[in-house]
Amino acid sequence: MREAEYRRKIVDYIKKNVKKGYPMESLKWALVKQGYSRTVVDIALKEAHAELAREAPALKEKPVITHEVISEEPVKKSWWKRFFGLD
Repeated sequence: MREAEYRRKIVDYIKKNVKKGYPMESLKWALVKQGYSRTVVDIALKEAHAELAREAPALKEKPVITHEVISEEPVKKSWWKRFFGLD
């Protein structure tokens, strides 16, 4: 099997399992423990990551950020009261 085909099979395996919910780091070490070369696995991970990024939908809306002021003045306790749990 040529190296490109070999790496393609690993990339497809990674993409399929990432879509199932497995983290890339655990897939990396699973492949290494199965006897695959760490260098080939690292290259395949980069390729799979790039392909998944291209396939991801682009966000069209900007998120709306809201905030709420709870208290205008912070209430400060003295150091001794905080230390001894008083009031």
